Amino acid sequence: MSVLEHPSFDNHEKVLFATDEVTGLKAIIGVHSTASGPACGGCRMWSYPNSEAALTDVLRLSQGMSYKNIMADLPIGGGKSVIMKPEGAFDRQALFEAFGRAVESLNGQYTTAEDVGVSPDDMMAVRRSTEYVVGLPEGKAASGDPSPVTADGVFRGIQVCAERGLGKRDLNGVKVAIQGASGHVGTYLAGHLAKAGADLFITDINQDGLDKLKAEYGATIVGLDEIYDQDVDIFAPCALGAVINKDTIERIKAKIIAGAANNQLATRDMGEEVLKRGKIYAPDYVINAGGIINVMGEIAGDFDPAWVKGKLDGLEATLGEILDLSADQGRPSNLIADELARQRIEEKRAAKLSKVA
Repeated sequence: MSVLEHPSFDNHEKVLFATDEVTGLKAIIGVHSTASGPACGGCRMWSYPNSEAALTDVLRLSQGMSYKNIMADLPIGGGKSVIMKPEGAFDRQALFEAFGRAVESLNGQYTTAEDVGVSPDDMMAVRRSTEYVVGLPEGKAASGDPSPVTADGVFRGIQVCAERGLGKRDLNGVKVAIQGASGHVGTYLAGHLAKAGADLFITDINQDGLDKLKAEYGATIVGLDEIYDQDVDIFAPCALGAVINKDTIERIKAKIIAGAANNQLATRDMGEEVLKRGKIYAPDYVINAGGIINVMGEIAGDFDPAWVKGKLDGLEATLGEILDLSADQGRPSNLIADELARQRIEEKRAAKLSKVA
């Protein structure tokens, strides 16, 4: 099967496969849409079982970035990149410098940033090979790690969902299960929720991180697979995608599914299954857009925290609108969000073409 026949291709503008024998780099960059401007999205490094899995991930993630950026009303398009983590020891700095050369070859059509498995220091290595990188820890308009802003946006989104699903924004005493609690975003989100009085049930592959959250917030640690079975009000997926699937949907007791992970639904029709069970689902690319908003402040060249806050306020309003339409129309929130995103992208594309004409 070629890329063009891949079920997640969705008319991507570009898909670049990049390798470097010296460093062991095997990367894929997906540029889904530049209708709103040059594509932007993070770089993920993961131990993929094969290249097909890596391709599926980058295609779905880059499409999600197009939707995320347009729904956050940002003047950038959607793209994403993945690096297949080399087996054994490797020179991390050299690997990311090689990845930077791949980004540079796109001549500004794609700007990268950090994602799962990648750090701001890695982005500094990328910066040695290209200027098309953001999320840097230093520099004139450096925004640094976007995780705190992503977590802030997810926390706000959870409050929006709680207002509709639990009848209150106040999270005191509300039970929340966090999957991927020791990750960058999960850790910050746990802090927000604990300070709001929520009772936390957490899991992750990083046991040290879990122990710290337990000590600091009194969180209850559960097994990786047990997280789905917790008797909680809110389930917050903050790890990898496809966790809402035919095997887990019956196990999730939470009224609300709202978290930071990308592509939480294994398939689009899982949104209908969530709705059938009377649950509220916060479309992931809407609720988790805080990080790219933070990064956009850096792209603009003059990082402004007040502008970021205003955009987060806008995300709350957008999520509320989607959830209200879902309730009024009896339709899955993910489909409503997709329709709105595609409509906005087409409007941008039409306006761009009219200028050329």
